[in-house]
Amino acid sequence: MKLASGKFLIWLIWLGITTITAINRVASADLPLDQIQLPTGFSIEIFAEEVPGARSMTASPDGVLFVGTRGDRIYAIQDMDQDMVADRVQVLWQGLNTPNGVAFRDGSLYVAEINRILRFEDILAHLNQPIAPMVINDTLPTDRHHGWKFIRFGPDGLLYIPVGAPCNVCLREDKRYSSILRMKPNGTNLAVFAHGVRNTVGFDWHPITRELWFTDNGRDHMGDDMPPDELNRIPEPDLHFGFPFCHGVDIADPQLRQGRNCAEFQPPAVKLGPHVAALGMRFYAGKMFGSDYQNAIFIAEHGSWNRTTPIGYRITIVDPETLTYQVFAQGWLQENERAWGRPVDVLVWSDGSLLVSDDRAGAIYRIYRKSTTSVQPGQHRLTQWAKQKSPLR
Repeated sequence: MKLASGKFLIWLIWLGITTITAINRVASADLPLDQIQLPTGFSIEIFAEEVPGARSMTASPDGVLFVGTRGDRIYAIQDMDQDMVADRVQVLWQGLNTPNGVAFRDGSLYVAEINRILRFEDILAHLNQPIAPMVINDTLPTDRHHGWKFIRFGPDGLLYIPVGAPCNVCLREDKRYSSILRMKPNGTNLAVFAHGVRNTVGFDWHPITRELWFTDNGRDHMGDDMPPDELNRIPEPDLHFGFPFCHGVDIADPQLRQGRNCAEFQPPAVKLGPHVAALGMRFYAGKMFGSDYQNAIFIAEHGSWNRTTPIGYRITIVDPETLTYQVFAQGWLQENERAWGRPVDVLVWSDGSLLVSDDRAGAIYRIYRKSTTSVQPGQHRLTQWAKQKSPLR
């Protein structure tokens, strides 16, 4: 574990100050939130604006929201008067190498760059003048293709770190590629936890079973409707989820099947839409949405870039019991097939509302429920969800 060198940090900070990155986004004041379709009783509003490139989110117990980006900076966002609208959005640190992933633990902020994990110690006491981060592990691959990372601490106290495939579809001898790794908070004991994962940018642990569930982006250039993106669960370590040999349940790769049988790999728990770019996901463990949404999985679908008819650009929901897949919020993609926003991550906020980051609009939204309708005895909650949501296409 070491501090980043002084000269290197000065160079990085200078680079972050002087480099202007063009971001295709809509001014926050012009965001057409009235176009977002939600279930009856739900509303959406802007929680924080002027957060260019907003991606992965994590929060401290006292409500400081930290946001990573695929640019060079990370943000700290505060709602000081607790009116559920942010009062302060600050650039916490800049000059970083695609700091997409953020995680908070024991007073420290962990940040994932392309090839290393940083730790800002005692960050809440140094929000105005952060201390230079410690480098706790710098042994990760340097590939930029699928190199941005989502990180989280698991119930076991270990930090989970994915390493995506450095390609659309390929097979590498280095077992760290196309995997989920985990390590101790001090950066030691880095090891593979799950194999055959093309590119996950979101995962969470079931509140009851403590099993890890994760989204995974399917490969490109196999047509508009295949393969599906995936929602997977990991009942035990060292399972293989098929990439690059198989996709979905039984789609053998046309280039790299290599005589493998898809039945030998762990199938997805749910096949999501093709090319929807499923990213952040969370189990809902709050109170505001009511018992009918308890433990449901909310998924941010960033949206397709390579499909004849665009799909995604929405928030979907999966019941982990029945594995039913529904639309929860949509409207970022308009009828002219242009998207003014792209959801990236979701986070259950302190009051039970759902925060959604949008890297195109440069904003954080808050979805909240104004009223709670209980489920009738004998009625499964998915029956109620289905009455309120548009079908997937």
